Parts: sequence; structure tokens; C-alpha cells
Amino acid sequence: MQQSSAWRAGGIAASAATWWVGFALVVGVMGAALISPLYALYQQAWQLKASDISLIYVLYMCGGMCALLFLGRLPDRIGFQRVMLCFLLLTLAGTLMSMFAWNLPSLIVGRFVVGLSSSLITISATSGLAALAVHGCSRFSVQRVAMVASFLNVLGFGLGPLAGGVAGQWLPQPLMSAYVLPLLLGCAGAWGMAMLKLPPVMQEAEAGGMSRRLQWQDCRPRLIWPARSDSAAFVLTCGYPFVAFGVFGLYASMAPLFLRQMIPWHGPVVSGSAIAIILLLSAGVQLLAARLAVHRCGALGMLLLVASNALLILNLQMASTQLFVLGVGLTALGHGMCMLAGMTMVGRIARPDNRAGLLSSYQAIGLLGSMLPMMAVGWIADHWGIDTAVTVFACFVMLLGSVLGLAFSRHPRMRAAL
Repeated sequence: MQQSSAWRAGGIAASAATWWVGFALVVGVMGAALISPLYALYQQAWQLKASDISLIYVLYMCGGMCALLFLGRLPDRIGFQRVMLCFLLLTLAGTLMSMFAWNLPSLIVGRFVVGLSSSLITISATSGLAALAVHGCSRFSVQRVAMVASFLNVLGFGLGPLAGGVAGQWLPQPLMSAYVLPLLLGCAGAWGMAMLKLPPVMQEAEAGGMSRRLQWQDCRPRLIWPARSDSAAFVLTCGYPFVAFGVFGLYASMAPLFLRQMIPWHGPVVSGSAIAIILLLSAGVQLLAARLAVHRCGALGMLLLVASNALLILNLQMASTQLFVLGVGLTALGHGMCMLAGMTMVGRIARPDNRAGLLSSYQAIGLLGSMLPMMAVGWIADHWGIDTAVTVFACFVMLLGSVLGLAFSRHPRMRAAL
């Protein structure tokens, strides 16, 4: 009877652990994309240039890059629960800094902190969900953990722009009130992680991972390149997140500035909804296209991104609501299929001994795709206007995407059977 009671208590703890880790992941990343529909309001309030907006976005992404390069192994060293709690609290601090920011530098610091924290929350939550599944403490199988974590991550990022758009459109003092909801939910997530009691088997596993003291070598960047035979395939694979992240980055950072010239609707809720739709549809199409051959999935995804950017250029002249909706839909579908093809190829190229390193290299190159083009877009917009900046960016995506899509679809490594 005592053993049965212990098992039942462990089952309750396992159920709570899975729920709280998932909830903390959603609310931990929710504040990351919250600011996107508010950029136009910051521009009006502080008289910012387009390059200032791109700088805020780029340095937020830089925080994510730093977390990926230097802190990605923390969950393995000190336990995923400690990392999640620590960086949920840091997210709350960064959100408060953003809420009470009084000028551009103070907002940049807050956004950098949020970017750093959201990346660590994603890494540690994924690690935690996987550990729960491995030890039989989760309703999800080990094979489904990556899909569940990816869905929850996208859900959090999608809810952020929606909440920010609604607050920016209708709430008083939107540059402060927009942050209230993520602060409240973040406090709930941090409380849940602090009070959470992991099942005994999980506590023993985490204690075993912390048997060696944390050393500075644990924070050294470890980006890995595959064997020479897979080098060309990996270059093409890494081109996919570079383009997909860049296209999404244009909407996430510059949409409030150029959408007003395309459609009759205006305001933060419009750009926030567009960003959320791209993210949520992208997650959905990855589930639907999972059985598609990788070379076809990659080619079709890049073709859709090329087409969406062609529509973007056209709509700068036509200002058509129908073209805008079609372009957002194509962007979402293309983004999802490109990310699915890229992640599939990383899994195909990687070996057990270099999987984590190759994934870090893949993600780091994707983040560069969000940073470098957006810096260029901001600079061009300052000198020649937002229309010219968007046109140059779209032409760049069309050229690079066409070359990548054709080479990806024809490469024998992508066509090889699993």
C-alpha cells in the first residue's frame, strides 16, 4: 500500500511537471515577440528612425545568440528546473525594464535581457520535457517531445504579438499596459517552477548531472561543422533558416512601418495579427507536411517565400488587401516548410556525437539571417525610404531563395532515402 501511494504521488507530480514546464515555456517566450506591433508607437513617441527600430530587433536577437553560444549547456550542468526558474525571473526583469524604458538605450537593454532569457527558457524547457519523457514521467513519447516543444514555443511567440497588438490598439498608455499580461503570466510560471516537486527519478537524474562543478569551459562556444562529404549539403541546409528567419524578421521588426502603405487598416493589432498568423500557420504546416519528401518540401517552401516577396513588392504599388492576405499566407506556408526541411536535414546529416553542435550551428546561422539583413533594411530605409528598403530586401530573398531552392532540390543528399 505504501509503495502504491508513492507511485500515485509520483504520477501526480509527473502530470504537474509536464503541465508547468509547458506553461512556463509559453509564458516565458510570450514577451519576446510582444513588442513587434508596438514599434510604430515607440517610433512616434521617441521620434525614432527605421534604423533604430532595426537596432532594437537586432540586439534582441543578439541576446538570443549569446544564450545559444555561451549558455546552452546550463540545463545539463545545473538542471533544467533551476535554469527555467532563473531565466523566467530574468525575463520578468527584462520585461519590467522594457515597460518603464524612457529612451532607446534603456529599451535596448530590456530587449537584450528578454532575448537572452527566452532562448534559455526554450532550451531548458525542451530539455526538461525530453527528460520527463525519457524517465516515463510524461504523457508524451520521446519521439513527440520535439514536436510538442516546437508547438508550444511557436504558440508563445504567436500569442505575444496578438496581446501586444490588442494592447497597442485599445488600451490606455499602451507602451506600459501591453506588458502587464506577460508580467502576470510570467509570475505564475515562475511560481509554478519554484514550487514544482519533480518525481524522485528526475531528482536523482538532475543530481547526477550536477556531480561536477560548473566551470568556465562549460560556457565556451562549441559550434560544429559536419564531415567534408556533408559540407555542401549542410551549407544549403543552413541557408534555409537564414532566409526564413530573415523574412519573418522583416515582418517582426518593420511590419508596422510598411503595412500602412499596403492596406487600409492601421494600428498595432493589424501588424500583431499578421505576425501571429505567420507563426501559427507555420507551426501547422510543419505538422501537415511531415510526410513530404524533404527535397520537395524544401523546394516548395523556398518557392513560396520567393512568391510571397514578389507579392510584397507588387503590393507596395497596388495597396491591395487581397494581395496582403495572400502574401502573409504564402509567407507562413513557406516559412513552415523551409524550417521543416532544414530541421529534417540537420537530423539526417548529424551523428549522435555531433547532433547538439550541428543544431547550434544551424540555429546560429538562422539568427544571423534575422540580424544582418534587418540592419541593412534599417540603414536603407533611413537614406532612401521604407519602400526602397523593403524592395531591396525582397529582391535579395528572391535571388538567394531561387538559387537555394534549386540547389537544395537537386542535391543527392536531400534526395537520398532515409
